[in-house]
Amino acid sequence: MDLYAAEDKDGGMQEERFDIYDEAETWIGTAARSEVHAQGFWHRSFHCWLCRRDGSRKLVLFQQRSSDKDTFPLHYDITAAGHLTAGETMRDAYREVEEELGIPVQFDSLLPLGETRHEAVGTAKGVSFIDREISSVYGLVYEGTLADLHLQVEEVAGVYEADLEVMIALFENELAQVTVTGMECTGDGTLRAAERVVKAADFVPRPFTYYAGLFRTLLAQL
Repeated sequence: MDLYAAEDKDGGMQEERFDIYDEAETWIGTAARSEVHAQGFWHRSFHCWLCRRDGSRKLVLFQQRSSDKDTFPLHYDITAAGHLTAGETMRDAYREVEEELGIPVQFDSLLPLGETRHEAVGTAKGVSFIDREISSVYGLVYEGTLADLHLQVEEVAGVYEADLEVMIALFENELAQVTVTGMECTGDGTLRAAERVVKAADFVPRPFTYYAGLFRTLLAQL
């Protein structure tokens, strides 16, 4: 979740804490989420991109962030992702796939695709933030369909898919926009088929090389 407060086991609200790191990725302690983003401490996150085959097509899935997200609402993003709270490992963080998409997976079924560092500045609900993330990136070859997903409506507005080669062309500036199909959440939490026209600028801002490079790697996995 993007909000600073998280519910504790007694039903109260407490702020999440993250492990924090210096520029050399050496652990230097923990800090509350609001302090991490106010001071710009490096912290860790988990990225998982889903891909699948449909006949001869090789597809990548991506989510649309909920309109309630405090950063980049309704932007398109990694299929499933999340921060690591203090003491967590990647073997803990992969729960994000099941929480956001309703897909039970085993950590060992994920394909390690490397690590990336990303810095961003902006405002969320009127508060300035500095986001410095060290992200471990994974792929997952998904055997189901989009209709099989069970989306976490607080986090995800919908999930869409498109041919990997088309998405590579989009982020290499060979196409101005692409038409994608998927499933969107309705007001009562059910899913319905949807079609969107998507531009590269509609995705959470990251270097286009991040997206194009990941999509090329996924293409090689299928």
